[in-house]
Amino acid sequence: MKTNVSEKDGSSHPKRRNGASRIAFGAPIRREDILSQPVFHAMLTLERRRAERSRKPFVLVLVDSHAIQKNWKTVADLQQLTAAVSESVRESDLIGWYEGTAVLGVIFTEVNTDQANVQLLCSKIATAIRETVDRQYASKFVITVHVFPDDGDLQRSDEIADRKLYPDLSQPLPRKRSLRVIKRGIDILGSSALLLIFFPLLAAIAVAIKLTSNGPILYRQERLGQFGKRFLCLKFRTMYQDNDAKIHREYVQSFIAGHDNAGSEEAGAAIYKIRQDPRVTSVGRILRKLSFDELPQFWNVLRGEMSLVGPRPPVPYEFEVYRLWHRRRVLEIKPGVTGLWQVYGRSRTCFDDMVRLDLRYSQKWSLWLDLKILLATPLAVFTGDGAY
Repeated sequence: MKTNVSEKDGSSHPKRRNGASRIAFGAPIRREDILSQPVFHAMLTLERRRAERSRKPFVLVLVDSHAIQKNWKTVADLQQLTAAVSESVRESDLIGWYEGTAVLGVIFTEVNTDQANVQLLCSKIATAIRETVDRQYASKFVITVHVFPDDGDLQRSDEIADRKLYPDLSQPLPRKRSLRVIKRGIDILGSSALLLIFFPLLAAIAVAIKLTSNGPILYRQERLGQFGKRFLCLKFRTMYQDNDAKIHREYVQSFIAGHDNAGSEEAGAAIYKIRQDPRVTSVGRILRKLSFDELPQFWNVLRGEMSLVGPRPPVPYEFEVYRLWHRRRVLEIKPGVTGLWQVYGRSRTCFDDMVRLDLRYSQKWSLWLDLKILLATPLAVFTGDGAY
């Protein structure tokens, strides 16, 4: 939701309550009372984590003053803005700088997030700004509202998440930004080298697939990358042409929901792939056992859609049944060809444990961890333990 502060927002000032009365009682909020950008981002991340477990939503309101920054430079100007916003919030709400001193943020916790109440929050802030800040500036503020959890709408053409709720991911610290640049450089060099090294093997697999079954050599499947951005993931075709995808869809959704032993041949053996899948060709079984069917994904890495190391990219119908905390594996880091789950878990783990491995990787990520996973991958591939 987005609005500009203007006279159309109403003429009466909202009733002051709780912490909102601080200005009225002669105790204007000081600039140092406003959370700094790093602290505010940290609190937003913490609130997100809490909401994932409690399922109690919160609202993030951003007041953007970029349009007047060239005239909005003094401490007094900033105090006008912070005082106005402070008058319209409760003591339990968090106020801080979301972006420099140009975007002020408020986190409303324990609130009703229906549309009418969210509009009321926005209107209160707009009215307070209009009545506190100089008129020449007031109409140029832009207020946006962001609700967590958002709907995770798979019908969006670009991404399924609101990036404004994830500043820790979309606006990383300089050191993390530098490490990501290095990681991307490694991805480019590594994928290019591996495509060249494995070219004879890729050609041999392509011939084997073409000679043993009808259909294309490569299978292109829509997957979700970081923030749910869609891309076509490449794999060698391991199934007969024109098979029924409904079998895998129902199996995976049942598995994620917790019915993880459906179809398992061993008591307690939770698997993510269907054993003895009748849709898989004879060559496909070998490729899957050795994970050679995923070699074309080095092209996805080269294109920037994947990384050499990261969580497995899900298909959209998996995301449909994800719990709220499951979504973090899609949002927090770019998907990869190999990862902690592929090396240490594979098809032996239940879905929740797979997600925990992915989140552990996201939290502990380092270039050294990537190197250890890459070095452990060949052994996991050639033993074939847990692969189907």
